[in-house]
Amino acid sequence: MELIDIYDELNNDLGYSVDRKKAHSDNLWHRHASTWIMNDKGEILLQQRSKTKKKNPLLWGKTGGHVGHLETPLEAVKRETLEELGLKLNDRDIKLLDVYKSNSNEHYFSYGYIAFTNNKIEDFVLQKEEVEKVKYYKIEELEKYKENNSKDFTFYKWSNDSFKEQMDKLKKYRELYKKINIQK
Repeated sequence: MELIDIYDELNNDLGYSVDRKKAHSDNLWHRHASTWIMNDKGEILLQQRSKTKKKNPLLWGKTGGHVGHLETPLEAVKRETLEELGLKLNDRDIKLLDVYKSNSNEHYFSYGYIAFTNNKIEDFVLQKEEVEKVKYYKIEELEKYKENNSKDFTFYKWSNDSFKEQMDKLKKYRELYKKINIQK
């Protein structure tokens, strides 16, 4: 049983937790955390979800999951990244991008991060129950897939404005990351 904390519609902790399935079946407000992972070339790592996943099997997406009981979103994204990819993130490697409130029929607050790594594909240790494989993509490739409405990615359902906003933020970080690496 995976316990998650419950919040009100303003993201205030209500002081109790329930099983993740109950949170979804009762449509209770809870938290998710996910991260875009960028390498030193400015490419974004995506993971292909396991074929055994109930939701979005074999689709490509960023790393993340539910925020557990008494866990912060940052702790959750670090845990998920370690479990699913074998990548241990340090606080200096990860930055909060945004927090948004879902506007779908699911009630959750999503904490989005960006993390930086020099790992190559062969360096990742994949959790087979969660991940089929991983691949680095250029941001412009992801934009083309979205433009062509590719159904291969978990973000194909995102609004175009939301997706563009995310890609613009990633491009800004890519430029900052390049400047930092040039100065080293």
